[in-house]
Amino acid sequence: MSVTLGLLFFSFTAIFSLFSFLIFVLRLKPWCNCEVCRSFLTSSWTSEFGNLCDWYTHLLRKSPTGTIHVHVLGNTITANPENVEYMLKTRFENYPKGKPFSMILGDLLGRGIFNVDGDSWRFQRKTASLELGSTSVRSYAFEIIKTEIKSRLIPLLASVSGKKEQEGGVLDLQDVLRRFSFDNICKFSFGLDPGGLRLSLPMSEFAAAFDLASKLSAERATSASPLIWKVKRLLGIGSERKLRESVKMVDNLAAEMIRSRREKGFSDRQDLLSRFMASVDDDRYLRDIVVSFLLAGRDTVSSALTSFFYLISQHPEVEQKIREESDRVMGSGSDEVPDFGEMGEMHYLHAAIHESMRLYPPVQFDSKFCQEDDVLPDGALVRKGTRVTFHPYAMGRMEQIWGPDCLEFKPERWFKNGVFAPVCLFKYPVFQAGRRICLGREMAVMEMKSVAHTLIKRFNIRVFGPHQEPRFAAGLTATVRGGLPVRIQERS
Repeated sequence: MSVTLGLLFFSFTAIFSLFSFLIFVLRLKPWCNCEVCRSFLTSSWTSEFGNLCDWYTHLLRKSPTGTIHVHVLGNTITANPENVEYMLKTRFENYPKGKPFSMILGDLLGRGIFNVDGDSWRFQRKTASLELGSTSVRSYAFEIIKTEIKSRLIPLLASVSGKKEQEGGVLDLQDVLRRFSFDNICKFSFGLDPGGLRLSLPMSEFAAAFDLASKLSAERATSASPLIWKVKRLLGIGSERKLRESVKMVDNLAAEMIRSRREKGFSDRQDLLSRFMASVDDDRYLRDIVVSFLLAGRDTVSSALTSFFYLISQHPEVEQKIREESDRVMGSGSDEVPDFGEMGEMHYLHAAIHESMRLYPPVQFDSKFCQEDDVLPDGALVRKGTRVTFHPYAMGRMEQIWGPDCLEFKPERWFKNGVFAPVCLFKYPVFQAGRRICLGREMAVMEMKSVAHTLIKRFNIRVFGPHQEPRFAAGLTATVRGGLPVRIQERS
């Protein structure tokens, strides 16, 4: 009897999902039979491109305005800096995150800063701006990073240095960097140490649940119709059941941390949770705020560093220049983590980090939803309710922005009169721009520079296996499929 009911339940779910997809297709307008929409629906683009972001880049490079329309998704995608400035600054109020986006990430992020608009967003941004901008908070974050590098990251890499493949000498650097970033952001946000970089490389239940929740939340956006994942959530089946279970684990740990902090007191603590507790009494709201910062501080930094070391492995001349600069600033015998002042003098390292993120931004695209009918500066008509996406990955590969050598990894392009010179953020929206510009960008760059400098000074890190362009998994941030296997050799 139970088997029969199970089969009926499965059949009903399959039929409902198919019905939802058919409704979605029938709602499409006749003009969606264009080449782009056909290629998207049939996935024929995969015969030429390994990544969706590379196909979009190809289309945007061909477009005279740097803007395309994917009608079947109701999505206008742009790599035009004037459009980006218009969305993020000029007509900011007309391009919020929007309810469709908030629903996709709602179970994981709730009312956190990256998932809300209006007063809730303004409150969190104002509070976070005051906290993250203070010297004491930055010093606290730097001490956490420095300790994690010296006590865990360096010993871990040294333990596999020079070993052969069969002896465990090949390490997934992406996994290591994700663990490193997760340890740091948990200490900074919760005052919690997951210990993911201990030599035994334990995977905490919290980290695993957080990973799965992030992955499954991102997959909602790839459904042919939101009806599909909403029905699965209603019935508690498949990926939605797994998402519910993983979010519950995240919720339980966050609730325990908040309860414990209230009992012990928080006025004398420096972590982000304690600082927000001074002005927020709603525990669920606290959970949403801190989980949002966990997501931003963990995945973006590890993604950026993974791409950086991938590029450094292909460009030893850049690696050598970073070492030479370090010798000039810190002395040839030093392999310590540089302090704030020393990092400020390392213009070439700063440029190499920014150049890496130009080609491989941690967040490859970001979407807003148009509130009222509008016309973008390049003439593109945007209807109310349309999703509008700006594409940093494609923007880093546009000749109109970066010149004919835009596909080259060239830190020198960031120099003017011998020092690092930033470009307009609307041409380089890696940390967003305008009123939603990332509040933690300086801390993130500090973390990346600390890791990059220390590992380059101490080790030779080379990608293991044949050279191939990264293939990215679906997710909220850029994650390389299969990880980044590397061989590590400690420098004498």
